[in-house]
Amino acid sequence: MGRPRGFSRPEDRAESSRQGHVTVETITDSKTIPQKSSPANSRGLHVITWGCQMNVYDSARMTDVLAPLGYQPVTSPEQAEMVILNTCHIRERAAEKVFSELGRLRKISEERVSAGLKRSIIAVAGCVAQAEGEEILARAPYVDIVLGPQTYHRLPEMVARAARAGGAVIDTDFPVEMKFDFLPEASAPQVEGNLTAFLTIQEGCDKFCSFCVVPYTRGAETSRSLPSVLNEARRMVESGVREITLLGQNVNAYHGDDGEGGTADLPRLAAALAALPGLERIRYMTSHPRDMDQALIDAHRDNPALMPFLHLPVQSGSDRILKAMNRGHTSDEYRALIARLREACPDLALSSDFIVGHPGETEEDFEATMQLVRDIGFAQAFSFKYSPRPGTPAAGQPFQVDEAIKDVRLQRLQALLREQQDAFNADMVGRTLPVLFTGRGRKPGQITGRSPYLQPVHVEGSDELIGQTVPVVITQRLTNSLAGTLLRERVCA
Repeated sequence: MGRPRGFSRPEDRAESSRQGHVTVETITDSKTIPQKSSPANSRGLHVITWGCQMNVYDSARMTDVLAPLGYQPVTSPEQAEMVILNTCHIRERAAEKVFSELGRLRKISEERVSAGLKRSIIAVAGCVAQAEGEEILARAPYVDIVLGPQTYHRLPEMVARAARAGGAVIDTDFPVEMKFDFLPEASAPQVEGNLTAFLTIQEGCDKFCSFCVVPYTRGAETSRSLPSVLNEARRMVESGVREITLLGQNVNAYHGDDGEGGTADLPRLAAALAALPGLERIRYMTSHPRDMDQALIDAHRDNPALMPFLHLPVQSGSDRILKAMNRGHTSDEYRALIARLREACPDLALSSDFIVGHPGETEEDFEATMQLVRDIGFAQAFSFKYSPRPGTPAAGQPFQVDEAIKDVRLQRLQALLREQQDAFNADMVGRTLPVLFTGRGRKPGQITGRSPYLQPVHVEGSDELIGQTVPVVITQRLTNSLAGTLLRERVCA
């Protein structure tokens, strides 16, 4: 295929350049979990989610936890007896945006009371809740529940306590018990057309990068047991899922109890998942270079269910800045790791994260990042301007980079990454790719799906092909997707 270079897909990342757009993303759109029609005697639940796919997964599981209390999803906060904001601390000015949304929800709750309805229970969950719990209650005393990402299995108890006490309940502990051991079975997987799903297998991080709040909001690295993950994945596949993306703050550090007195790593988990009848594709994110061991590299060679796409953040190409970031690797070590990966899987496409303007970054440091991008070539990338996160080591470091300099550097980096993305997509023209069709396209008679490299692919075809994996000859590179023609109209074996 030649060296992978660049493409894009939608992703919720703070301050990022989605390399299919020319503007810098400074906010991630909030998402609501899939809604269902509610029984007449049910209580309405509305969950608004910001941030990463893990938050989307967590929102679905909070819905499962509250279902036994009669809560069922509704399409708007005006219909809801309970509203949950599932927050992300990676976003710029994350806390202020939460308070703005809380003000809107307070007005909605007051309007419900004026209309003779029950006021809404308002809960704040996720990483902002973990980091800013007391501040949330001080500034928004009408909030009923504040809970961290490790305690949502306790939501029914919190709801009961809030009702009894008539005041706010806060639970931002890092409990000894693992929340996944106390959650009910997922009633419906978080899926797109019942064909793709996210599945959290690992949480937390022990790396303590200078710029990152994850160790403080998600805690230490913990992994779910192998049987627990397999059971949930099996239910997903039985519901129609054909592609699962394994999630973790540091997913390739996965080491779960194997149920037999030992420990399973990510390659072993991926092999067990690949053996599930009906599961065609496995992806995982986000990884750390220090945990990309030879066994996982070999899995990309040996496990055909692992898609040839890897998101492996490097953050900078400057060894001086990598040391200041506490990344634990050099730029040449990253280059050598990529060479080993490409030797094992020549068709591997790479994605990464970059931060420009970390405290102390000079023009020479930034040029080292540009050179690393040129040397490796990325299929997609998310680029960020550094912004301080309270409580992180970098926030208090001297030599903060001027915002205007950050802007210029980010634009230069984005231009190079976009060039690589376009080249990678152009390289697809004329190739035949297996495409998993996930739904109808925007145009009549059009269906859309995903390539192995996560690119959206559009073809003219019948709805009967949705759920099938079909060979497609790529005929055109579009702005953020590909177009093609069906090679044949039956499922790939």
